[in-house]
Amino acid sequence: MHLMRLSLILTTLALFSQTACAQGSLLYLEAQAVGGYSSAAREAIWYSMTPEDAMQKPSVGLDWLRRLSGASRDFGVIGVQARLAYNHEPDREVQLQLYNAWFRYKAGFANLWIGHDRSALGLSSYFDSHGLLLPTLAMMGWGFDRDWGAGFSRDFTWGNLAGSWTTGSGMPIYFKGNYLASARISKGVLERDNFNLGLSAAWGEILETMGYELMSGDPVPFHMASIDLAYLWTRYESRLELMGGERMDDPAYALFWRFTMNLLEENRLKLEAQPVLWKEMGESSFTLSAGASYQVTEDLAVRAMYQYADTEKDNRIVFQVYYYRGM
Repeated sequence: MHLMRLSLILTTLALFSQTACAQGSLLYLEAQAVGGYSSAAREAIWYSMTPEDAMQKPSVGLDWLRRLSGASRDFGVIGVQARLAYNHEPDREVQLQLYNAWFRYKAGFANLWIGHDRSALGLSSYFDSHGLLLPTLAMMGWGFDRDWGAGFSRDFTWGNLAGSWTTGSGMPIYFKGNYLASARISKGVLERDNFNLGLSAAWGEILETMGYELMSGDPVPFHMASIDLAYLWTRYESRLELMGGERMDDPAYALFWRFTMNLLEENRLKLEAQPVLWKEMGESSFTLSAGASYQVTEDLAVRAMYQYADTEKDNRIVFQVYYYRGM
């Protein structure tokens, strides 16, 4: 499996490097050290969520972007982000993770993409938090942070419209009758209006995966609607998402809220609080998280998270040193 993913990365890079006329490329080095303590495990942990999840773990990798141009205009962008991550459990091994692997085409009427990218569902369709410790709903199994497939996005003066058709398998690629169709419409441009309000819907038969681990061999129904809101006010940020529908033919609901306070010059210090509540298969649970992030330099950040997970009755503290630098 690792060799297949590595071959896919190298083939993608070679193909577009040789056939595309490009005006510029960007290459970044990404590295992170992650470690902490779990009261449920009663030992040190080397991950932020679970041993099976892809994020966050000690890792090193590259993030490559390339702009593609024709005779008169830019027509697309390629993005490939891959890393080698250390899995301490269950067996100490190094895992190859292919995170981003997409081609985006500027079609004029919309931006089209194909590959491994964000599905059009909820906050995670535009809020990039892959390097952060606090997880979004998609990272907790309510949808997928990244998924294999294709989609489109179009910006308007009033907001955005997006849609996607993906495999519904997340990090790995499987074809077992699984699929996920998603669509999102939003009002407000966050950078201009300081708010973005979105409505989403998703319908499909998805595979239960955790990182690259397949948890169940058969697809399960996933029928969800979501409302999300991002709001910025002076030094404060608030992100809210409410998702509800059916999962495995049972009612399922989730509520996510992240509150951020920005401090110091250029918002170098962030203090965050995040409750997440959900109900599925007749059982209710929640997590409470608090975090701090300090941007030491333009390339280096240090972060810490405390989290209480009700399901495992686990008190967890995790530290992260994150480095991201252009080469």
